[in-house]
Amino acid sequence: MSTQVHSEETGEIEARNLLARLDRLNAWPLPYIYLIILGVGFLFTFFDIFDINVSFIQTCAALKPGCTPETALSSLSLPVFLNLAGYVVGALILTPMSDRIGRRNMLLITMVITGLGSLYTALTPDYANFIAARIVTGIGIGADMAVINTYIGETAPVKARARFTSMVFVMSAVGAFVAIWLALILTTPSSPWPTGLPFAMASKTFGNGWRYVYGIGALLAVFGVLLRIELPESPRWLIGQNKIDRARTIVERMEAVVLKRSGPLGPLPDVVPLEDKQKDTNPYAEIFRNPRYVRRFFVLVLVWIVSYVTVYAFGAGFTSILTTIHYPPPEAGVIVAVGVIGFIIGTIITSLWGDSIERKYWLPISAAITLVGGILVAEAGTHIIMSFIGSGVVFVGFNMWVSPTYALSAESFPSRARTTGFGLVDGCGHIGGGIGLLVIAPLAPKMSSLSALLFICGFLIVGALLVQLAPATRGRDLEEVSP
Repeated sequence: MSTQVHSEETGEIEARNLLARLDRLNAWPLPYIYLIILGVGFLFTFFDIFDINVSFIQTCAALKPGCTPETALSSLSLPVFLNLAGYVVGALILTPMSDRIGRRNMLLITMVITGLGSLYTALTPDYANFIAARIVTGIGIGADMAVINTYIGETAPVKARARFTSMVFVMSAVGAFVAIWLALILTTPSSPWPTGLPFAMASKTFGNGWRYVYGIGALLAVFGVLLRIELPESPRWLIGQNKIDRARTIVERMEAVVLKRSGPLGPLPDVVPLEDKQKDTNPYAEIFRNPRYVRRFFVLVLVWIVSYVTVYAFGAGFTSILTTIHYPPPEAGVIVAVGVIGFIIGTIITSLWGDSIERKYWLPISAAITLVGGILVAEAGTHIIMSFIGSGVVFVGFNMWVSPTYALSAESFPSRARTTGFGLVDGCGHIGGGIGLLVIAPLAPKMSSLSALLFICGFLIVGALLVQLAPATRGRDLEEVSP
């Protein structure tokens, strides 16, 4: 018995030591190619989210009898809502598996599911199958986003978690940009700039460009799976599973990378507290039996639900919304395609300064910028340049909200249930995205342009107020924030 106790004490000391060694790393501790590998997941996910924004008008006309550009918004709601329902299912069912089988293994599974969903979408024969395909894709994406953000949070330096989350999130901006421009080229008819693209390809003889868009998404997923095979497991997860030898090997490799990158390592920080872990405990029980995490769950899930009304109304439905407030479809697509440049600008801003202030303070800034962009678009009238600027400001604003909130959500739950916690708040939060497109966006035609866009932006403002109840996490050890 004394030998067993001594062995447990030795293992606990080693685990504390490994956590302290992780916390003293002051630079990205893996090859930079791994940031790109993780970023490909973001690229694919946001390619899939945004490809429907412009392409759906053509998809609807091809698959649903009687669908026109003016009525497409009413048909968009159901496939996007069920895609988000799939997202919730994936987040709730698959993310707990990551807390049991590991982050890296789950990253492979989720990318395979998402790729199959995109392939199914590209080959779908009718509207019913299109909806089913979007559900499958949503299941994969819902879990994938949770695991990626957990992995980054557990491997990035303590004082740079938001910055590295934002750096990887830059790839999501690339995915959104490529998706919207590709859809604009393949699914809209040729029209003189700036009310369209002179080289756009849609015509009476080429009405299946949307299939090519989703087919390219499937190819991106294949690429993502092949790259993810190279990722190591999260050492924090290994420590939580008492796989000390494997964790030690990975930590030693990380230290070697940081040593070459930033010079000698500093002294070990103070003793790092181990999580209050109980073997073989259900991750959901770990969250809902603890008042600390129950409170965080309710705060964050409300933030995600309310804010996603704005994010998805613009992210997936902006083109259709602009069409309903009297922009011609090609011009609406161009306004969104130019505006998505703001997505890239927003992610660069949070990449450079994401850790300069608390995560939750980014949200009011984001909401204010989004509101200004919405007002500019609404008041632009026939001034196309003003429409471009307003659209760009909208994309800067609502996307500056995303990566700090990703970081905050992953930091707010313990390693033993971190992916589950993120999946719960982000996954359930996508109900708000469904509400935004199923309930809120269809109200736009019944309002003035200004009232419609102010109404949509208002939800992000409410989310920015609610998030102030969340914990402060900037620069704090994960085990301190979420013991």
